[in-house]
Order: sequence, then structure tokens, then C-alpha cells
Amino acid sequence: MITKTFPLEERYGLTSQIRRAAVSVPSNIAEGYGRKTLLEYTRSLYIAYGSVCELETQILLSGDLGYIKTEIIEDLKNKIGEIERLLKALINSLKNKTFTDEPLNP
Repeated sequence: MITKTFPLEERYGLTSQIRRAAVSVPSNIAEGYGRKTLLEYTRSLYIAYGSVCELETQILLSGDLGYIKTEIIEDLKNKIGEIERLLKALINSLKNKTFTDEPLNP
């Protein structure tokens, strides 16, 4: 995990924020799907997308502070960008559906 190399004084700052944002992405996707309605699922996908953006900002800030090497930041930005694209594609594919409280899988 990239945050293991951060200074100890960041344990409750950036380290904690990065870890929470990284866990939040798949957790929100799963939670939304588990609610079984298209409306709730889409809302959760938008929340997950926000967490991805938050994570990207924290990674860039960590680089600015010298906690992460440039080549690692580039790799992480590429991975984060791919997650953003996948989430956008999933959200866009759901936009054509009718938003109701009907179950996702009847």
C-alpha cells in the first residue's frame, strides 16, 4: 500500500483519507447494487465517482508534498483514470433506462 511510506504525522491525515476514499469506491458500488433499484444504484455510482475524484486529488497532493514519486503518481493516475472511465460508461448506460424504484433484477 502506497501510504505505508508516508510520514507518521500523516497517519490520521492523508493516509487515512486516501485509504477511506479507496475503500469507498467499491463499497458504494456494492451498496447501491444491493439496494436493488436502478435509482439507488445510479445514486451510489455517482457517490463512487466522487470518491474516485477525491482519491485522485489526494494522490496528487501527496505527490506535491513529496510523499509519492512521480513515476508512481503517473501509474496511479492512469489506474484512477481507467476507473473513472468505467464508472462514467456504466452511469451513461443506465441513463437510458427509466428511473423507478422497481427492482434491478425482478
